[in-house]
Amino acid sequence: MVRTFSFRGRSVEELQKLSNEEFSKLLKSRQRRAIKRMGVQYKQLIVKIEKAKKKGAGKTIRTHIREAVILPSWIGMKFAIYNGKSFDEINIAPEMMGHRLGEYAYTVKHVQHSAPGIRATRGSKFLAVK
Repeated sequence: MVRTFSFRGRSVEELQKLSNEEFSKLLKSRQRRAIKRMGVQYKQLIVKIEKAKKKGAGKTIRTHIREAVILPSWIGMKFAIYNGKSFDEINIAPEMMGHRLGEYAYTVKHVQHSAPGIRATRGSKFLAVK
């Protein structure tokens, strides 16, 4: 049995037909408020996305706007999200709707430390260096 994705009881096709205002009514208050109070950069990002959709879906959209809420019209698109050092490429899936872009481009990586070096601890203070 194939499992289909639904968001608040609606299929992806139904959600893509909705406008941003209609979709925002299905979201929680924090995301709804962010869409309602779109800043200039967020509006520019939406215009950039519309231009990219007209050209073709293969183009990656680079952005610094990590706080942008993912809309249904973005499903299937590629984004390169800035993490403070580089751009992380993300493919938008239906499960990402209503979340922020920044949630998928981590700013801090897990650090794995190796063994301490010479003179790194008090016990290795008197080791001879060759």
